[in-house]
Amino acid sequence: MCSIFYRADFTCYIYRLQHHEDHHKPTNQTVSAAEKTRKHLPFAIGEAHRESCDVFSGRWVRDNGRPLYEEWECPYIEPQWRCEERGRPDKEYLHWRWQPNGCSTPRFNATLMLETLRGKRMMFVGDSLNRGQFLSMVCLLNRVIPENDKSLENFGISVVFTAKDYNATVEFYWAPFLLESNSDAVIHRISDRIVRKGSIDKHGEHWKGVDVIVFNTYLWWMTGLEFKILRGSFDDEEKDIVLLPTEEAYRMAIHSMLRWVKKNMNPEKTRVFFMSMSPTHEKSIDWGGNPKGSCYNETRMIEDPTYWGSDCRKNIMHVIEEVLSKSRVPITFLNITQLSSYRKDAHTSIYRRPWKPLTPEELANPMSYADCVHWCLPGLQDIWNELLFSKLLYP
Repeated sequence: MCSIFYRADFTCYIYRLQHHEDHHKPTNQTVSAAEKTRKHLPFAIGEAHRESCDVFSGRWVRDNGRPLYEEWECPYIEPQWRCEERGRPDKEYLHWRWQPNGCSTPRFNATLMLETLRGKRMMFVGDSLNRGQFLSMVCLLNRVIPENDKSLENFGISVVFTAKDYNATVEFYWAPFLLESNSDAVIHRISDRIVRKGSIDKHGEHWKGVDVIVFNTYLWWMTGLEFKILRGSFDDEEKDIVLLPTEEAYRMAIHSMLRWVKKNMNPEKTRVFFMSMSPTHEKSIDWGGNPKGSCYNETRMIEDPTYWGSDCRKNIMHVIEEVLSKSRVPITFLNITQLSSYRKDAHTSIYRRPWKPLTPEELANPMSYADCVHWCLPGLQDIWNELLFSKLLYP
């Protein structure tokens, strides 16, 4: 029964643990000869999904077994994600799981995930959306770790959660463009954004030695049709700045990421993931709502399976598809855009700590300060991590 494992440090205990606790085991009725003979990817403990099954295509189904943890029992959730604590009255958004068409994904198993990460580092690299996913992962693991065997340290640009008994860390590193930029400081709310060409090693030095890395970059690029790119150094007295179409600037960043992965990550020992864009529901006209509305007061998801909002640029998705499909660098693409687009009900909206004190005018008009970018925890980003868990162990 243990023949599916390729790593000597796993035992039949893990196999039994997985099959005892996970009730949504991936179906795998048709396995090609190539799949049978190919070498297992790092961390894989099970066979891949059928080729015909796209786990990112499916529907939301109500699940009374959700959420997988409660907000009150995870002390690591930061105020910007604590919707219940900030007074959100409805709870329906918590009770949904993603059901792919034609197959199933495994339910998140915290003990198995920790055993998989024993002696290893997992890192989320990107912007605050990736920080939310990092916090979700910490909360999913938190329940099974004794109180004195875990810690979380905030170093400003990075945050490190340690599971001491497993000698494992789950980390977040702030790099909204992946490349060096003028938005890299802890105080990062800069409107005139500039990215330095060919500068990924500035941040990449801090990513070396990581065993599982999850990249995301999108939202910070979306300031217009053009983007400022610095050729040279931020220390240069006269700065050489050129304007590139945002699409091309983004393409440059993805290519830089792939070159860094090829140079620094060993595909026989590590796994690399890239998250697609996270939708923002800032224009309710997109789903046939009030032309002046947003995600504020939205408590039901979008039911149109073909929905695609104006917040997600298809040209950027085409860049991701084109660059990753042509790359020989082993990287797993987690396409969470469409499934997240339906969830206009899951944003933090007005139920989060404001970045600055609210004015009387803002208080009189809650829609003016509703956050339709970030997501409540627990919530949607737990599903992202379930899909990550699935692709890590069943690639």
